[in-house]
Parts: sequence; C-alpha cells; structure tokens
Amino acid sequence: MKTKHLLVLFVGLSMGILLIAGCSSTPAPSADPASLGPDWVMKGGGAFDVEKGKVFYGVGIASGIKNKALLRQTADNRARAEIAKTMETYVATLAKDYMASTTAGDMSKSSEEQHVETALKTFSKTTLHGATIVDRWMDASDGSMYSLCELDLFSFKEALDNYKELDKQVRDYVRENAEKMHDEMEELENK
Repeated sequence: MKTKHLLVLFVGLSMGILLIAGCSSTPAPSADPASLGPDWVMKGGGAFDVEKGKVFYGVGIASGIKNKALLRQTADNRARAEIAKTMETYVATLAKDYMASTTAGDMSKSSEEQHVETALKTFSKTTLHGATIVDRWMDASDGSMYSLCELDLFSFKEALDNYKELDKQVRDYVRENAEKMHDEMEELENK
C-alpha cells in the first residue's frame, strides 16, 4: 500500500515538473526573418557614438532582384542614401482640408462631410566624403540584401580638408556644423 502511494506521489510530481517545464515561457520567434541577422539590420541607421568616435550609419535593403551584382549595388546605394537623408533633406508638404456642415429646415438634423489630403515630397542631395560600406548580410529566406554604410565623422572632416573643389566657406560651414548635427540627431533618437 505504501509503495502504491509512493508510486502515485512520484508520478504526480513527475507530471507536475513536466507541466511546469512545458509552460515555461520562451520568447516567440519574430515573424520578420531579418531579426535573425546582425543587430544593425533591425536597429537601422542614425547617429551613434562608438569606440572610434561619432559615426552616421545607414542601412539599405534591396529585394526581388535576381542579378546579384545589381542586388548588392542597390542595397549599397540605398544605405548611402539613408546617410544622405540624415545629413540633409528638403521636405515640401501640401495639406488640403475641407469640412462642411449643412442644415436645412429641421435644425436638429445636419449633413456632415470632410475631406483631408496630404502630399509630401522629400529630396536629398549631398556628397558623402568617406562613406564606406562596412558590412552586408543576405537573408536566405527571401534573398533580401542588407548593406550597412558608415560615415565616420572624423574621416568626413578630414576628407573635407582634402577636398579642393569645395568652396572654402561651404567647407568651413560643414566642418563646424557636422558635430552639432550629429549631436542633434543622437538627441532626437534618444527621445
């Protein structure tokens, strides 16, 4: 009889342990296969302080292109474009807003209507001295290519010093404001 109680107790404890182990929480896998890649794939671009100093990063993504050379070139160019957008972007916006309320006869009944429309256009144009593609990753699940472009603030300033065709006034302005722009971007990202 004692053996039977011990056996029931043992089976009960075993089942309880298996139940608890089976219910332990494990993080659900992300639906985005890109989350399996390097950290920078999901983190994206922006201004960062790293060991070697202040840098701008841009992440470019290209997919659906079978030609590997074109796929790589497109991802690289999109990564550079992300840095260019960080450096300088012209934005034009147009908003149209129409509202109307009509009441006829019975003042408790009215007809309401509204129409809101917004158009946004962005444009970036800049020369990225010292921008380098520092890493690439291909997502094997869908063939997307990810490129990481880095613009080291120190290298950028050095390249400006060596760039002879750039107007001295423009070169001095960019050099003086590059670090300020980096700090502002970092402050915005930390909010």
